[in-house]
Amino acid sequence: MYMVFRYRDLYRLIVIIQWVILILTGSFQVMAEIDFTGISLSRDTGYSAPVIQEEQHELTLHDAVRLMLQNNPELASFSKEVRAFDGTVLQASKFRNPDFTVEVEDINQPRPSLQRFTSFRISQLIELGGKRSARMTVASLGQELADKSYESRRLDLIARAANAFIDVLAGQERLRVAEETLQLTQKVLDSATKRVESGKAPPIEETRSKVALSTAHIELEQARRDLTAARTQLSLLWGNPSPKFSKVMGDLETRVVLPGFAELEERIKYNPLVLRSLTNVEQRKAIIELEKSRRIPDVTLGGGVRRYFQSDDTTALLTMTVPIPVFDRNQGNLQEGYQRLDKAMDEKDMIHLQLRSEFTRAYEALLAAQNEVRLLHEEVLPGAETAFKVANKGYELGRFSFLEMLDAQRALFQNRVLYVRAQANYHRLINELERLVAAPIDSVMPDHESR
Repeated sequence: MYMVFRYRDLYRLIVIIQWVILILTGSFQVMAEIDFTGISLSRDTGYSAPVIQEEQHELTLHDAVRLMLQNNPELASFSKEVRAFDGTVLQASKFRNPDFTVEVEDINQPRPSLQRFTSFRISQLIELGGKRSARMTVASLGQELADKSYESRRLDLIARAANAFIDVLAGQERLRVAEETLQLTQKVLDSATKRVESGKAPPIEETRSKVALSTAHIELEQARRDLTAARTQLSLLWGNPSPKFSKVMGDLETRVVLPGFAELEERIKYNPLVLRSLTNVEQRKAIIELEKSRRIPDVTLGGGVRRYFQSDDTTALLTMTVPIPVFDRNQGNLQEGYQRLDKAMDEKDMIHLQLRSEFTRAYEALLAAQNEVRLLHEEVLPGAETAFKVANKGYELGRFSFLEMLDAQRALFQNRVLYVRAQANYHRLINELERLVAAPIDSVMPDHESR
């Protein structure tokens, strides 16, 4: 019974010391703390959205992006890194565990004049100088950095999916142009054959028509292969090497109202890379504050009981340990922190400069692509179609030579292909600008007409 009573006293003493420590640190709510380590559902990882089945759709761009967000393994790895920081923030908020020490002295001392005793001590490190709050701030900013890295990678993958979608859409259009060209070439061959059979044209024209038809078959086969490759590249973004969708739905003829240079450039500051660089600077400043707080010595408070065997007495023990900062005042870590802060600020300026350079190049390229598409649509293609119709009709009537008609046909096919490529390039540049400003261009209201 005696020993049971003594252990109960020791337990009460431990509880009292814990409450004293909590009072000194001003953290009463820690006794009611609950470890909720579940993953936040509010973070946009793409996995909470309804699952899109690839084989059930003629894919739209929206469907393709959602499939990628739901199944892309690279994005999944980034989201897991973000979730890992939940544990980092949780761990940073924890207090140091108390230490329990048992000391038995003079247990083999033969002289009866010396008292043998056993000491039970419990000690707790009390962090001073705001170390815990500074540590939590650093961890929270680290989690924010991970969030911005995830958002940046997510934005890059969305732009990649949009570009891959445009490639498939352009491939479908390129295949349609090749099929129409093959049909036109077949009609030219039929017309040349009739003229040769009627004696109105030499046999060489029929031979040339057959060569042109073979070339059209080759162009058609190449368009099919390019479309197959583009479809595979798109489906690989969600981990499927064998595309199951029948086709993608979209219109290369769509255009956007391009805001002015200044309006779009201003929105670069919302790019996740820019926001990440700003958060990185803030974290480096928080690390410096943490290192400054570590210059302040921590106090270790302890208490316990000592049991004397011979006299059967018990006495209380109180201890306090304070390091003396004579040699180590955390000078090296502070110096490192300031240097890394300077580096973070240089990286911030570098990212700003790099993104603005990329934006300027993409904006000017988009203006050029916009003008190219307009010229092809309004002048080049109508002229090529008219020239082919006139040359084909004139050839049938014997007013134009076969070579003139063949040149007009080749020019029409080449300009149609060029138009498809120009449209695809236009939309890729739109995707690039939207990646840089981290928003759809349609959402940026222009204050004046684009230049």
